[in-house]
Amino acid sequence: MDEALLRSLTPTVLSILVRRGADFAAAEDAVQDALVEAVRVWPDDPPRDPKGWLVTVGWRKFLDATRADTSRRNREVRIEGEPQPGPTEVVDDTLQLYFLCAHPSLTPASAVALTLRAVGGLTTRQIAQAYLVPDTTMAQRISRAKRTVSGVQFNQPGDVATVLRVLYLVFNEGYSGDVDLAGEAIRLTRQLATRINHEEVAGLLALMLLHHARRPARTAPDGRLVPLAEQDRSLWNTRMIAEGVAILQAALARDRLGEFQAQAAIAALHADAQTAEETDWVQIVEWYDELVRLTDSPVARLNRVVALGEADGPRAGLAALAALDPALPRYTAVAAYLHECDGDPSTAARLYAEAARAATSLPERDHLTRQGARLNNL
Repeated sequence: MDEALLRSLTPTVLSILVRRGADFAAAEDAVQDALVEAVRVWPDDPPRDPKGWLVTVGWRKFLDATRADTSRRNREVRIEGEPQPGPTEVVDDTLQLYFLCAHPSLTPASAVALTLRAVGGLTTRQIAQAYLVPDTTMAQRISRAKRTVSGVQFNQPGDVATVLRVLYLVFNEGYSGDVDLAGEAIRLTRQLATRINHEEVAGLLALMLLHHARRPARTAPDGRLVPLAEQDRSLWNTRMIAEGVAILQAALARDRLGEFQAQAAIAALHADAQTAEETDWVQIVEWYDELVRLTDSPVARLNRVVALGEADGPRAGLAALAALDPALPRYTAVAAYLHECDGDPSTAARLYAEAARAATSLPERDHLTRQGARLNNL
């Protein structure tokens, strides 16, 4: 059974059913039923036209469900008959599915789940395992999301920025369970890039590739986090870095800078350095200035503080940090690092311990605790 083929066909089949007049929620259910049937039938009787088979079976499932619902409510509904066998439609509305799944009326969590289900072709169980929640919880979340977008016209224009934000959220979930969400986000963004010629789509894809290329070096064999400066750069995926840089350069050449391109440029500068000492921190600060100009993001301002501390010294970083909100996530960890670089280990150790208590993930908490313990043992 070619699971990758099934997942790649899912959005196209779903869009065909919706274009034929099926309600989105009902069409999505029908496609999932067709996928289950494919898993059962294909190993012994593979179809010559997989997409056509899925469309035919999916449409039949939709008609069966609609007729059953009609019977239950004891009223007649006009339903078109099942289409005759033959070539399936060649129009691909996958891009509209992206827009629909990232509809502004959905919460970020619901938009992510619906995108993974409708566009990514993942099962509810796979998504639930990736997010470490019960299957029933994820099923309810997806069901609510489908009901929310069911009344939205399929041909309404969508917002690319919202779609990219959803894909970025998927990527940042990383890996858990048996689904690699970072890898899935890259696959979906590649798919989007083939359907829309947009510099920020390219920027996001480049950003994902450049970050993902460093993944093998981010954790030690015992599971602890390895800071960027201490990573074994020979473990970085140079092929993925080269691809990300090439995609970024083509996007930047269009001279329509966006936030994902700016973030990718920062990641590219880190990837270009053979050692931590060779990092071009001055240029990184300049790119953070662009990112702050584009987004006015407090997180970008905090990351700029770290870069400034590397470029101009820890006291320059501490001075810039003083202008930011201490309630920002990682504020205390940044303060600890800059005080350590400034030769104040006692203050740094105290701040590392404080940051560890506020950490939201176990690996981050362990890392910060180790940093504080290291300084206390000097």
